[in-house]
Amino acid sequence: MTDAAPLTESPLAPSFPQALEIAAQWIGLWEAGELSDEVLADRVGELVASRDGARGFFVVSLTCEAPLLDRLPEALVIALRQAGEGVVDLTARNLAMSTAMVLHHQRSGDQEHQAGSERVQRRSTELLRHLEPVAVKERLETLLAAAEQGGTGQAVDEDRAFLERWGYDLEQRQAIAAAIETVAD
Repeated sequence: MTDAAPLTESPLAPSFPQALEIAAQWIGLWEAGELSDEVLADRVGELVASRDGARGFFVVSLTCEAPLLDRLPEALVIALRQAGEGVVDLTARNLAMSTAMVLHHQRSGDQEHQAGSERVQRRSTELLRHLEPVAVKERLETLLAAAEQGGTGQAVDEDRAFLERWGYDLEQRQAIAAAIETVAD
């Protein structure tokens, strides 16, 4: 008997572009009342089982006009909690990126994009408050250490590299640290 390949390597797992399309379609059906919270949650649970599927879902759900992540149906919260640390990781990174981009757009006077980044920041914060508390706490502590240029270890180093790869300056890192603290409030 051989070990089955994880879903992230399965040919059945959607590509990132496919996940974007699937997520947009499902959210549209949900918003139109053609898909129940429970059916949507089941489908999202399957989608976020792969990294590209989860990335696609969050790009669409965090940025779109649809109120899905503003309402956070209980069935969806349960499905996202069950998806585990991958969802926590992506949500924490989305919090960091959107926070840094709020400041970037503010500096350039781009109010429209600033508002969009603020929406992603708000939705990421609220979702993190609903995910598994221990996993969220551990993930945010690592990200906070990296943002504050403190801590050691592979996870902190990976987050530090993530922040550096995007070129976030000191003020943006301070804003990320403040946003992380806000999750606990």
